[in-house]
Amino acid sequence: MNSELIALLAAISYALFTLYGWLGLQYSNPQAATIVSLLARTVMLWAAVWLTGGVPSVAPAALMVFVGLGVLQSVTSLLTFMGLHKIGTARSQPLRNTYPLWSAIIAITFLNEKAGGMIVSGTLLVVTGVVFISWKPEVPPPGYRWWHICYSLAAGVLAGVAFPLRRFGLTINNEPVFFAAVVAIVSLVGALPYASLSGSKHKPIWRPRAICHFCVSGAFEGLGALLSLVALGLGRVVVVSPIVATTPLWNLIIAAVFLRGREEVNTRTVAGTACVILGTVAITLGR
Repeated sequence: MNSELIALLAAISYALFTLYGWLGLQYSNPQAATIVSLLARTVMLWAAVWLTGGVPSVAPAALMVFVGLGVLQSVTSLLTFMGLHKIGTARSQPLRNTYPLWSAIIAITFLNEKAGGMIVSGTLLVVTGVVFISWKPEVPPPGYRWWHICYSLAAGVLAGVAFPLRRFGLTINNEPVFFAAVVAIVSLVGALPYASLSGSKHKPIWRPRAICHFCVSGAFEGLGALLSLVALGLGRVVVVSPIVATTPLWNLIIAAVFLRGREEVNTRTVAGTACVILGTVAITLGR
């Protein structure tokens, strides 16, 4: 199985993570979603480590890279939530989803990866398509300031930094299952203070139906993280990152099929879908 197909499966897994997270939030709140999904992801990935032979012997440098990535993921999540709160979904998501551009720039500059015209064009098409699909006009939240976009943009940049770092760590030791589990447990530890210090007004709401959905959501997130690392172990950042970024397209398709009437399909989303498809084809042909 080639890196492009694995990256595509990762994007679909992340879309299913979003779907089940949304279903769970109908009965609970983000604090419970964060704790349960991260815990489920961590348990699943460490079970996978055990089933594949246990903790492998890895270089300390590689381990430190992925511990750092776990911390980075916690910071990225915090910035993403702050962006959603400050400027709303319509403005924050397109900025957050610019990360393939930053990944490509870093990979070309520091990892000496090559990107021809097809890959560059495909990356730009994917990012444009994701922006079209993600963007929805809405009234700015109360207290909106133009510089609040920095939260979501910073989250996109940090997400872009993560892909080259993962690739670098995997060139030292190609142990995607173990490293995905390391990132998961570090992210879980990093998220617990946020959940516990969120105040009595925002305490986690524990409802069985929501917990079931959050567990499935966390499992798909863990699968997406694992598949992303496997893809990066086989392919280049400039190829893998834009394909993983097609997640909003699969979100749209899944919502249209399973949540009819809850997702608007219009000229903008159709154009975005076409851009994502064309971009993915261009990246695949140009690799």
